[in-house]
Amino acid sequence: MPEIAYRTADVDGLTVFYREAGPRDAPTLLLLHGFPSASHMFRELIPLLADRFHIVAPDLPGFGKSAMPPRDEFDYTFEHIAAVISRLTEVLGLGRFALYVFDYGAPVGFRVAARYPERVTAIVSQNGNAYEEGLSDAWNPVQAYWKEPSAANREAIRMLVQPETTVWQYTHGVPDPARVSPDGYGLDNYYLARPGAVEIQLDLFLDYASNVALYPVFQDYFRTSRPPLLAVWGSNDPFFLPAGAEAFKHDIPDADVRFVPTGHFALETHVAEIAAAIREFLGRIEGSGADMRG
Repeated sequence: MPEIAYRTADVDGLTVFYREAGPRDAPTLLLLHGFPSASHMFRELIPLLADRFHIVAPDLPGFGKSAMPPRDEFDYTFEHIAAVISRLTEVLGLGRFALYVFDYGAPVGFRVAARYPERVTAIVSQNGNAYEEGLSDAWNPVQAYWKEPSAANREAIRMLVQPETTVWQYTHGVPDPARVSPDGYGLDNYYLARPGAVEIQLDLFLDYASNVALYPVFQDYFRTSRPPLLAVWGSNDPFFLPAGAEAFKHDIPDADVRFVPTGHFALETHVAEIAAAIREFLGRIEGSGADMRG
């Protein structure tokens, strides 16, 4: 089994926790997690890839083991988080890298890619949306909050950060819930229970509108740069519909789009299938003669 190191980096005074595995001279794959999780969501994926790739999986600011500064000391927006992750890659000396983006990791990673297209060698989007047709009706209460950021509308989405909702996110659409380890959602709920964490997450729900506003920018990047892209999607995701995966083909006609019959946190039940798809996809890129190393 590949060894996994658990490290921290100082990113302009902010402590960022990350997991690292695999040979440092191998092609780098940067894993970006989603809400309400952290890099622990990749705990089973990393060993399946680290023999061939240099894996770096950070916790986003405010998540997991990374620093969670108070809201009056840190601007909890996706733009700011993307800037931190971009700087992290510089601090760690990651010149070029492939991206694995999931949920919140998608608007973070797509911002980095659109800003520095020459640094991104490929993209794996696992339920990481960039098209309005991928947004389900489950977003309606959040969209109401975007339109009117009132105290009442903020309160109306507080149920999204309740412990039972976290469990639901992990188990909805899963063929057999017994295959979903309680470790993942249990740790997510532990981090959500920290003082101040819920209000940070509600701030990010409000700022998610900025991601939808940037969809045309992301799509222009896809059309212009044509990064090799694998969309591997839990087809029963209650938040991001399969149409969001298919939509990548609008801008990257040769995008590889695949579905696995599970929910949002697809790695919980289909990690072997997803790892195999990633190895095949990135292997094809290497086989084409493209330089994936930093």
